[in-house]
This record gives sequence, C-alpha cells and structure tokens, in this order.
Amino acid sequence: MIDVLGYAFVQNALWGALCTSVICGIIGTLVVTNRMVFVAGGIAHSVYGGVGIAAFFGLPILVGAMGFSVLCAVILAYMLLFAKERLDSLIGSLWAFGMALGIILVELTPGYNKDFMGYLFGSILSITENDIYLMLSFGFFLLLFVGLNYRIILGISYDSEFTRLQGVNTRIFSVVLMVLIALGIVISMRSVGIILIVALLSIPAYCSEIFTNSLAKMMLGASLISLLSMLCGIAVAYFYDLQAGASIVMVLAVFSFILAFVHYFKKLQTI
Repeated sequence: MIDVLGYAFVQNALWGALCTSVICGIIGTLVVTNRMVFVAGGIAHSVYGGVGIAAFFGLPILVGAMGFSVLCAVILAYMLLFAKERLDSLIGSLWAFGMALGIILVELTPGYNKDFMGYLFGSILSITENDIYLMLSFGFFLLLFVGLNYRIILGISYDSEFTRLQGVNTRIFSVVLMVLIALGIVISMRSVGIILIVALLSIPAYCSEIFTNSLAKMMLGASLISLLSMLCGIAVAYFYDLQAGASIVMVLAVFSFILAFVHYFKKLQTI
C-alpha cells in the first residue's frame, strides 16, 4: 500500500481530493443551507454546454466551462430573486439545454474523442499539477471570502430579510454566491464529474448538518466527510479498477446512510 503512494498520479489524486473536499465542503454547505441543491444541479449540468463551446471553437476547456456556467448562474440568481414561481422550469430548461448543447458541439468538433467523457464522470486519477494549483488558488480565495464575509453569509443563509434590513445588499451577495457555486463546480468537475458533483455538494453537507449547530462547523464537517469518502473511493477505484468518480459517490452514499441511521436510531432511544 505504501508503494502506491510513490506514484505521481496517486499523489496528485490525493492533493486533488484534499482541495476538492475543501471547495465542495464550503460550497456544499452554502447550497444546502440556502436550499439550492436543485439549482446547483442545474448549474452543474449546464457546464457541459461550456465544455462543448470550448471544444468546438478551440478554446481552453476551463475558459468555456467557467464562462457558460457563470452566465447560467447569474441568470438563475436573478430568477431566484424576481421569479421564484418559475425557477424550477428555468432550471430544468437550462439543465437540458446545457447538456444537449455540449453533446452536439462535442460531436461536431473535428477529432472528437471519448476523453470528453471524463468531464461528465470525472477522472481524479488523471489530475495534473496545474489542476491542483488552480484548485488550491480557488480554495484559498474561497476561505478568504467566507472569512471576511462570514456574518453576511450567515445572515443570507438563515434570515435574508433581516440581513437586508441591516443595510446589506443581499441581492448582490446572492449573485456572488451563485457565481462562486458555479466556479466551484467547474474547478471540481475533474474529480467526480459534472453528473456526480451534486452528490459531493449535498451529501456531506447534509451529514454534517445533523451533528453541528453552526455554519462554520458545518463547512468543516462537510469537508472532512468529503475527504474521507474521496480517499476511500480512490482506494476502491485503484485496487478494483473501477471508475473513480462513481466509486467516491458510492462510498459517500453508504457512509451517509450509516451516519443518518445511527443518528436517528440514537434519537429514537432518547424519546
């Protein structure tokens, strides 16, 4: 087992797991506390439209994915503020449109190959040093942003109306949070992929929420749960030659079921 750690791609995967866990732990907490799991899912699946645009026009994949996902995030943020009654329809439309656009443009791209499937299902064992530097940079920025604006984020997450009455421009902050969610999804998609990223955003935060009573502790708990699940998933994928993204999500799902069962069993005993 120790010999495996000597491989560069395994070391990169472990660093990628650490960075992804921090990013998804923080963003996932914001998604769960603001009840935006479906919104995050819409943004995640629309990202593939950006992948297709970048591939078709010969742009860097991250540039296309970030640009398109940020555009979708801004649209959804304003719909969330001004047209909540039609938000689910718009999310479904963007979800389908983004995936369809990406698939069509990828197939129309000269020299199309199956490597694009890695963006759908992830490929953490093929993460490069450049990917790690990008994730580290975004992770530090995310920690700094949350640290400097923690009280505002706390207010928006639990009582946005009261926070607005305190003179905070909650609309601008809501748009910023949506953009950060979009960027976090794009930067983390190399780990578990566009299709499975929603699990990494929602399940650890949900599990952490069961045992914590503060936003900061919830972020920390979600990050630790994500990291543990990703390490176990990488090990399973490596030794059994399975798809890494799916292995991580399966480990995460089993862990969450056990955690939730133990919690509610103890809760029943106290009644």
